[in-house]
Amino acid sequence: MSPRVLVVIPARAGSKRIPNKNLRDFCGKPLVAHAVQQAKQLDFVDRVIVDTDSEQIAEIARSFGAEVPFLRPTELAQDTSQIIDSLRHLLTQLKASEGYEPTHLLLLQTTSPLREIEDIEACWTLMQESDATTVLTVCPTHPRLYHLNDEKDLVLGNSAVVSSTNVQDWKPGYVLNGCFAYVVQIEALLAENSVITQKTKAVVCPAWRSVDLDTPEDWVLAELLFTHRHEIEQALTNWKKNTV
Repeated sequence: MSPRVLVVIPARAGSKRIPNKNLRDFCGKPLVAHAVQQAKQLDFVDRVIVDTDSEQIAEIARSFGAEVPFLRPTELAQDTSQIIDSLRHLLTQLKASEGYEPTHLLLLQTTSPLREIEDIEACWTLMQESDATTVLTVCPTHPRLYHLNDEKDLVLGNSAVVSSTNVQDWKPGYVLNGCFAYVVQIEALLAENSVITQKTKAVVCPAWRSVDLDTPEDWVLAELLFTHRHEIEQALTNWKKNTV
């Protein structure tokens, strides 16, 4: 059976640190529009749905080519709501109302505007060429992780402690880059009730493109990076050529 890939773009109305962020203009268009237009460029995608509790966001999403077959229930659009619950609700509604059952779900967050098409395609390629039931994106970070306890003591957070202080002696460290992109097999998602399943693999993306819009500072930085992204890419290309 040919895969049926459903893109889901979560875009609830509530946002306290960046009010109305999905409607806010980001470099010339509403933030939600960037994710919709990107998803519409993917040739392996079956459908693109924006999952929102806001009719205003729904209207904008539709104007850029996404489907919004119904609004997310209010009880699934709270600050404490879990994304897995809204995804299960969406899948249940699509099956009940249309008989539509995708094989894979591609989750794209609106808050990662520096994501590129190549990142998503790399996730889909790895999904097809491996036994993964989830493929997600990560970005490099410093391999030594620390926490502060309640007394403000510095505590090494890595489970495997390396005695050397040289970074080169540590295994590379990675972090999820703000739910940059997830590809999940629906069967595994439903069985394990999670988008991060037991057979999860990762695609590594550059740290500078992994800004997650969570605060006003993130927004300002992301707009600067987005505006100058081609110059940054060219400068990095030149740097690599000159250091070989």
